[in-house]
Amino acid sequence: MSPKDAQPAPGTITAEKVPELLAYDNSVKLAGIDVDGMLRGKLVSKKKFLSIAADGFGFCSVIFGWDMHDQTYMQELKISNKENGYRDLIAIPDLSSFRRIPWENNIPFFLVSFYDPDTNEPVSACPRGLLKTQLEKLAEKGWGAMAGAEYEFYQFKAPPGSDASGSTASYLRDNPPHTLPSLTEGMFGYSLTRPVHNKDYYYDIFNTCAAFNCNIEGWHTESGPGVYEAALEFGEIKGMADRACLFKYTVKSVATKYGITPCFMAKPKQGLPGNSGHMHVSIVDKDGKNLLFRETPDENARYPDIVQLSDLGRHFLAGILEGLPDIMPMLAPTINSYKRLVENFWAPVTVSWGLEHRAASIRLIAPPTSKPGATRFEIRVPGADTNPHYVLAAILAIGWRGVERKLEIPCPPLGKGEDVGGDTDMGIRLAKNLREATDRFTRVGSIAREVFGDEFVEHFGGTREHEIRLWDEAVTDWEMKRYIETV
Repeated sequence: MSPKDAQPAPGTITAEKVPELLAYDNSVKLAGIDVDGMLRGKLVSKKKFLSIAADGFGFCSVIFGWDMHDQTYMQELKISNKENGYRDLIAIPDLSSFRRIPWENNIPFFLVSFYDPDTNEPVSACPRGLLKTQLEKLAEKGWGAMAGAEYEFYQFKAPPGSDASGSTASYLRDNPPHTLPSLTEGMFGYSLTRPVHNKDYYYDIFNTCAAFNCNIEGWHTESGPGVYEAALEFGEIKGMADRACLFKYTVKSVATKYGITPCFMAKPKQGLPGNSGHMHVSIVDKDGKNLLFRETPDENARYPDIVQLSDLGRHFLAGILEGLPDIMPMLAPTINSYKRLVENFWAPVTVSWGLEHRAASIRLIAPPTSKPGATRFEIRVPGADTNPHYVLAAILAIGWRGVERKLEIPCPPLGKGEDVGGDTDMGIRLAKNLREATDRFTRVGSIAREVFGDEFVEHFGGTREHEIRLWDEAVTDWEMKRYIETV
């Protein structure tokens, strides 16, 4: 294997090794992450990269001043606006994020983090910086966090008559997106035969993710036409967030070769299950020991579900439950997110928890149904449309608030066979739409302001208010079909 084909493990690259690592390259690809979890980047020459690898380079702040379709926000937000001239931020490459992009001739790739040029502090809205700030709270105790991610996504294929490349681009331009045919038809979760219909694509994604260091642990069809689910390899939380973001990038890149459009919307199809983006989180000490597990069962535990959950774990769970309603825009960031969070579709709608309970917002995974070292919380509210860095930062922030305040679990666990449904007696009903969620997120005294600070809440809240206004002004197909000749 030549040095150009080498794929060192993330975290093993030092500044001294970079020139040797890039000896056979002439360019490098760099990318940062915006508030919607989208990669924004550029190609630079090797000479340029070597000159900015240590101290960073100017990167236009407009990526925090416009939405996912490059429309500047209707409200002027502090980080990037007309008044400050959409000034440059400092983008510093993270050498530990090094990879080579296998579908682009193994070109070197690095993620960057964004810093304020005046203060040299992380930009409040930078997803990687926000997660780093939360991790520093645990680091003061000598602790860390581990995480895993699961993503479901629909896939649509280019219909007959698409352009020569098999791309769906021209079809999406000229036709309603919902008319795209599904990759496969019918409801067939965990099918061994459905992937055979598109086996080259199916195995290409799995193998390319391994080559790009965003490895998949489990890979199968989910119940829904053309739906796959990927469980990403469990690991340290910062790396997990990066790999979750890069997983989407990989899937979308591989899919273009096959004329397939992957769809990570939370609810692409009415009447069918949505796309979840469940996150698993645990706390560990400096030696990697799980701190959520209680070695000696607590016979006096308030609930049977927490007999083997440590005091730390109980406070962390209490923090998540108390803070969940206030950070909903980070877990459900789009208008469409709330079409998934409805009753009777295997998606949680209340503040709820339970041991191995898949109808709850927080599923506790602990002995006796799992190994002690695997004790963790599965947060089941997020959809596949989320920014993984924001989701994991939010979980850490409100969970750690529970630890610091020694909060008590505020509600009993869901009983087995008990469904959250629409019965709010089982817990506080989570926001039903983005407007309700954003109002709670941005209100004076919200837990979000307490754990993230006003600057982040004002910025991210402003981006969601932009999304809400665009929705309010939209005229939908539903309205046309319902009212065109009847009113």
